[in-house]
Amino acid sequence: MRRLRLPIVVLGLLAGCASERQAPAGVVAVAAVGEPAAILPPLAYETVARDIGDLVYERLAILDPAGAPVDPAAYRPALAVRWERLDSLTWRFHLRPGARWHDGTPVSAHDVAFSFEAYADTTLAAAAQYAIAGRVAATAPDDSTVLVRFVAPSPEQLYDAAWHVRILPRHLWQDVPRAEWGRDTSLARLVGSGPYRVVGWRRGESLTLAADTLRPDSLRPNIARVVWRFTADPDAALNLVLAGEADLLESLGAPDRIARAAADSTLRVIRYPSAVYGFAGFRIGQGARAHPLFADRRVRRALAMAVDRRAVAANVYGADARVPAGPMSALLWVGDAGLGTVPHDPAAGARALDAAGWRPGRDGVRMKDGRRLAFEILVPSSSPSRRQAAVAMQEMWRQVDADAEVTTVEFPVFQERLARGDFDVFIGAYLDEPSARGLADQWGTSGIGVLNHSEYSNPVFDSLLAAAGRAGELERARALYHAAIDSLNADAVAIYLYTPIQAAAVRQGIEQVTIDPYSWLSRLPEWTVSRAR
Repeated sequence: MRRLRLPIVVLGLLAGCASERQAPAGVVAVAAVGEPAAILPPLAYETVARDIGDLVYERLAILDPAGAPVDPAAYRPALAVRWERLDSLTWRFHLRPGARWHDGTPVSAHDVAFSFEAYADTTLAAAAQYAIAGRVAATAPDDSTVLVRFVAPSPEQLYDAAWHVRILPRHLWQDVPRAEWGRDTSLARLVGSGPYRVVGWRRGESLTLAADTLRPDSLRPNIARVVWRFTADPDAALNLVLAGEADLLESLGAPDRIARAAADSTLRVIRYPSAVYGFAGFRIGQGARAHPLFADRRVRRALAMAVDRRAVAANVYGADARVPAGPMSALLWVGDAGLGTVPHDPAAGARALDAAGWRPGRDGVRMKDGRRLAFEILVPSSSPSRRQAAVAMQEMWRQVDADAEVTTVEFPVFQERLARGDFDVFIGAYLDEPSARGLADQWGTSGIGVLNHSEYSNPVFDSLLAAAGRAGELERARALYHAAIDSLNADAVAIYLYTPIQAAAVRQGIEQVTIDPYSWLSRLPEWTVSRAR
C-alpha cells in the first residue's frame, strides 16, 4: 500500500478550550485496521465505519456510557435538545434550532422520519433494522418536531429512538434508489449534521474529515482535521504510530505491543474498558444439522471445564484482562456478580467425558463409536489475539485427550464459514450494545441465521430474556437477565474467555482526551491539540 506523508499534529496552533472556543486548529491522524466499505450509517458494519460515522452523523440523543437504557436520566441532547413521553407508545423530540447539514441545508424533522424509514428498509439491511422495522416509526408534524411511535409499550423506547438511528439528509438520498445506496461513492452525498464533514477519501489509503464551521461556536470541535490512515493489520497500524505517521490507535492489543508504545516518549497509553467480549463458540445445530460432537451438552461442559479462562485472558491481553461470567463485556449494565459458571476443573472434565462414553484411544485421543474427539477451531487471520487464545485452548484440551486443530482463514472466509455452519468451534468476539436485548441475536432462537452461529435454541433462555426486556424496574430486569444467562451458562453453549481493558496509543500534545468505550472517538470534538507535546 502506498504511504501518504501527512502532517500529523500541527503544533504552534491552539485549539482553544470549551469555555472560550476559538477556530478549530490542528490535525490528528488515526491508524485504522482495515478500510470500511461504506460510512453511510445504515450501510456501516465495521467499527472503523462507526468511528467515522459518529463524527459525521448525529443521533437524536446520546446515552451515557455508564447509563442503563431504561433510565431516562441517562440521556443527553444531540440533534434533539429535549423530548417528552406523550403516552405509552409515543415520544416527541424537539430538534436543535438552527441545525444545518454540512451543505448548508437546514435539518428538518422530515429528515428524521426519512431516516427511520431507511433503517427499516430490508433493501439496505441495516444492522439496526431488527430494532426499527415493524416496531417503531417517525413522523414530522412540523419542521422542528418529531413524533416517534412504537407498536408496543417497552421500557427501552427512548433507547430504541435514540441509539440505533443516525439522521440522514433526505434531500440528498430520497431520489436515489435504495438498492443503489451501497454503490454510490459520491462524497457530495456523504453529508451529515455532526461536528465533522467528509472532505476526502482516497480509497485504499486515507479518509479526511474537517471541522464543520457552520455549527454554533459552542458546538464546534476543537481540532480542525482528522485523517484516517488505513492499514492491513494491527502491526502495520502500530508501526504507523511508532513511526510518527499517525497519532491515535484504538487498541494496542497484546502486552508486548502495549509495551512498545509505552516505551515511546512521544506517546502515552490510555486504558479504558472494552465493549467487546471474546468467546469460543461450539456449533450445536438442530435436527439434521446437529453437530456429531457438540450437540451433546455433556461434551461441551466437559471441554469447558478443561479451559482455564483466566490463563487464556492473561495470555492474550495481560493480567488486567477480565474474565466475563457470561456473554458480556465489563460495560453491560446488568453486571455479572452472582452468575453461575462452569468451573475450571480438568479432572472433573475428564471424568465427565469418561461417563459420556469417550475413552482414550491408542493414539491418546478419545474415541466413541468409532469417532475421535477431534475438531477444528476456526479463527480469522485479522485477529492475532483470537489465534493466541485458540492455541492456548488447543493445549488445554490436549490435557483431556481431545485433539483440536487451529485453522486460520481470511476474515471474509471466516464470515462465510460461520454463515454456512461450516465449523466445529470458532473464536468469536461480539461488541456489546448498552441494551442486553442483543443477547437474543447472539444466543437466542431468533438469532439463528443472524449472529447465533452456534444454532443454539432453548425456550427457557428465550422466555427469560423476553421477560427481562419487558421489565421496566432496574433490579427486576437485572434479575431476569441473570436468570437467562445462568441457563445459557449451564448449557455451556460457549466458553466466555475475556473482556479486555483496551489500551489506546495517543500522541503527546493531544489533550482533554475522554474515551467512550462504545465509540472511542465520539468525544474527539472536545479534545484539544496543545502548543507543547
